[in-house]
Amino acid sequence: MTRLVAHLKAIDLDELNALASLQTRVDRKYVVSVAALGQVLADLDGDSRALEIDGVRGSQYESVYFDTDSLESYQAAAHRRRRRFKVRTRAYLDSADCYLEVKTRGGRSLTVKERIAHPSERRSRLTREGVDYVDSALADAGIDAVGADNATTGEQGARALHPTMVTRYKRTTLFVPARVDLPGTASRATIDVDLSWTTTDRRGVEGTTLATPGLAIIETKSGSTSSRVDRVLWSHGIRPVNISKYGVGMAAIHPGLPSNKWHRVLEGQLLPAAAPPSPALSHPDQRT
Repeated sequence: MTRLVAHLKAIDLDELNALASLQTRVDRKYVVSVAALGQVLADLDGDSRALEIDGVRGSQYESVYFDTDSLESYQAAAHRRRRRFKVRTRAYLDSADCYLEVKTRGGRSLTVKERIAHPSERRSRLTREGVDYVDSALADAGIDAVGADNATTGEQGARALHPTMVTRYKRTTLFVPARVDLPGTASRATIDVDLSWTTTDRRGVEGTTLATPGLAIIETKSGSTSSRVDRVLWSHGIRPVNISKYGVGMAAIHPGLPSNKWHRVLEGQLLPAAAPPSPALSHPDQRT
């Protein structure tokens, strides 16, 4: 991946956030074969830039997703319920930074994503502060009764959440300046490769892993106007898809779960590209 963006000029994180913070934005996701990435990136205008931190243009990410015994977070997304939530820790393995993130969708169909710092060594656990934070975010979104049917411990709210899935990938971030004739169209895009999904038990001990080394997930983030990256992808016949890393990972490893929402990308792209499921990854930063 680094080779494919070597021709682009660098941009640092502070400048990226200043030029394209995009607090109000439209996100589009694409599943692309790694083999096609080279031509797509070659077609970007020469003024596009790649995020570079300490001389490196790719960062290792790890996300641990939390859900209840009955998979309320997954089920709400799979069935497109108006009120739904997602709770995860996201670790930036190159820097050891880690955050607890809560994404909610409430009664007005508005999606809110918030986060606080979280200890990296406890990323497969919710701390006491984390439990309070999640409960507050869920309450603010009007999401209650989480864990009401928890048969294992009887705990409710954030205390009913436990780790269910770990995703790992390498991310490259691009900045695409605004066109001269279209002010305000600056955008950013992320490209995730080396994707893997690993199940966990309630204690965070890892189990089955599914990897898709031949696929990349591109996410564009722009204002109301489609970005230049979107238009390059469209010119190659690549269209946005409905995908959630947590959703497709759970559905791929647990085929009995409802998955109509992601059926097209699962059957058409992810499962055909997946390597045979394997035991847990041997990972130097794995927490148990």
